[in-house]
This record gives sequence, structure tokens and C-alpha cells, in this order.
Amino acid sequence: MYSADLTKTSIPPAIAGKVMLSDAELDKIALFLINNQQRYRENIIIPRMLGPVQIKTIEEKRIERVMESCTFKSIMSCVLGYGLGAAFGLFTSSVNPNVASVEKQQSAREILREMKATTLSYAKNFAVLGCIFSAVECTIESYRGKTDWKNSAYAGGVTGGLIGLRAGVKGGIVGAAGFAAFSMAIDYYMHRP
Repeated sequence: MYSADLTKTSIPPAIAGKVMLSDAELDKIALFLINNQQRYRENIIIPRMLGPVQIKTIEEKRIERVMESCTFKSIMSCVLGYGLGAAFGLFTSSVNPNVASVEKQQSAREILREMKATTLSYAKNFAVLGCIFSAVECTIESYRGKTDWKNSAYAGGVTGGLIGLRAGVKGGIVGAAGFAAFSMAIDYYMHRP
């Protein structure tokens, strides 16, 4: 290259005055012309919702990835199941007809102990049920790669079968069929148009 040819182009004056370019300068020019790392893709389509379009930050993507993991879903189902079970157990123990009979009067302490035992029993059962169902459903959904009604049916069948096995094989089969039907009914009700 000659310096006379370089002065007519839009090359910076620091480079234009030289007769030959060094390897580092050629690399910079090649990177600029061929491999621009700062160029954004122009064919990204972001669906518009209510409000302005915003691209998620790396931190938002990380938090979303954690919250969509099977482990997080199972733990949250366990915690929320425990709370729901405790509320349900407290309600059922408060309307229990076996509170007191005429011959034997129960003290307030005995009644509260029974209410506590019933509440904790329901809370533990709901926590285990929620954790197992959520873990199985998330695992099936991850394996299949689809989100549809079959996931809840399969997860209900596995969960009902596992819980029903405590009563034997027949109880496991009945539990699997019943819980799968219940899961499908709930899924249909929640996703109907």
C-alpha cells in the first residue's frame, strides 16, 4: 500500500501516513471489518405485552432459572402444602364432633392438644403430597419437553400409586387411578377456555 492511496480513503490519519501496516494494526482492521463482536442481532422478535418491551438482564434470567427448577418447585409445594394442610387441619379439628361428651368433660388443654395433633397431621400429609406431586410432574414435564394435560395425569397416577402402596398393591392401583382422574379434572378446570 502506498500512502497516497490511503489519504484519499476514510482511514485515520495516524495510519494513513505509514507506508506499511503492522500486524497488530491489520488485526484491528480485520476485527472491525470481519468479526465485529459488538453488533447486535437485528432479527430478534420480542412479543409485546402490556407496556414497553424490555430485554431481561442476566440476574433476572438466573432468578427465573432457579424458580423454574424442579427442586425449587418441590420445596415451594412442600412449604405451601404444609401451610394449607395446617389451615385445613385446624378447621376440621375445630368442627370435630368428638370434642366432649356428657360423662367426661375435657379441659381446654386437652382440646388444644388434640387440635394441635390433627393440625400437624394434616400439615405433614399435605406437605408430602405436594412435594411428591410437584417433583414427579416437573420431572415428567422436563423429560417430555411439553406442558399439557398428560403431565398432571401421569404425575397424579405416580403420586397416588406411591401413597396408596401403604395399603397394598390394590390400594396403590386404586390410588393411582383416583389421583390421576382428580389431577386431570383439576387441570381441565384450571386450563379451560
